[in-house]
Amino acid sequence: MNQLRLNPLTGRWVTVSTGRASRPGDVARDHAPVESSPVEPCPFCPGHEEQTPPALETYGPSGDWLLRVVPNRYPAFEGSGSLEVEHLGPVFAQAAASGIHEVLVLSPDHAASWADLSDPQAGLVMAALRDRFEDHSHQGGVRYSQAIVNHGRDAGASLSHPHGQIIGLPFVPGEILDEIAGFRRFSGSCLMCATVEAERDAGHRLVADLPGVVVVTPWWSGAPFEVLVIPTSHGGHLHEANPTDLAAVGRAVRDVLARLGALLDNPSYNIVFHTLPHRSDDPFHWHIHVVPRLRTEGGFEQGTGVPINVVAPEDACSLLTG
Repeated sequence: MNQLRLNPLTGRWVTVSTGRASRPGDVARDHAPVESSPVEPCPFCPGHEEQTPPALETYGPSGDWLLRVVPNRYPAFEGSGSLEVEHLGPVFAQAAASGIHEVLVLSPDHAASWADLSDPQAGLVMAALRDRFEDHSHQGGVRYSQAIVNHGRDAGASLSHPHGQIIGLPFVPGEILDEIAGFRRFSGSCLMCATVEAERDAGHRLVADLPGVVVVTPWWSGAPFEVLVIPTSHGGHLHEANPTDLAAVGRAVRDVLARLGALLDNPSYNIVFHTLPHRSDDPFHWHIHVVPRLRTEGGFEQGTGVPINVVAPEDACSLLTG
């Protein structure tokens, strides 16, 4: 059984999921290629649907799909029920890693990344995320839903077919709690709305300013070419955003990934979606972090939590827009 263990130094949960070690590519050699096993076809390609559990959602015309959502065969979180903490000793707190773990297959095209999606397909990806988050919001044991896309081995991908993961957690992660605390500390207006206006005024970190969405290399970037994608309509919950804004965000993510790929020779990257916890009305504004994996985190960064960014966000913006 997957397990949560509490780190008493930080107050954050650690997931122990030994079953995922049998997942293709996990516990693999450094810099191993991201590809399907040569003796097995890709489980996410059309015609191989029997290699995945039955789809939770299928989008596209009858008999032909454009996007699928399937249960993860190697879930880190599974099972119903709320978080129930058991104390085995003064520093040994654990809980079952209950929740939901799904795979979002972005496209039937094995060679297409998000950077290659058409306008309609980019919008469809965001619509599928909205639908799954909406479904998670009705599951009593799920407190927060985390969507991610890992592209490339250095970003944690184990299969090259374009896909993401949607994970319903029985707790609110520390990263989200820290961001919510930041929104609470910010006096006056919404922190993200203020960021949009401030970056528009500054100009030199503004990668794109489009109807419904702004893309910036934020002032506080902790990694080279880190990008922040912000919907301009204020709202805390991704699944409550209107379809027009969601489609605009999907296209903006696509476009900035294409720029990063052209500039940096198709780097590995992570796309991380941050939204409000379910049933929460805390001050927040949902947004997306795009982080290319260009360098390895060193001991100082691991030991202090203080990142060292070797490319100023202003320079990154200039290169991305030049």
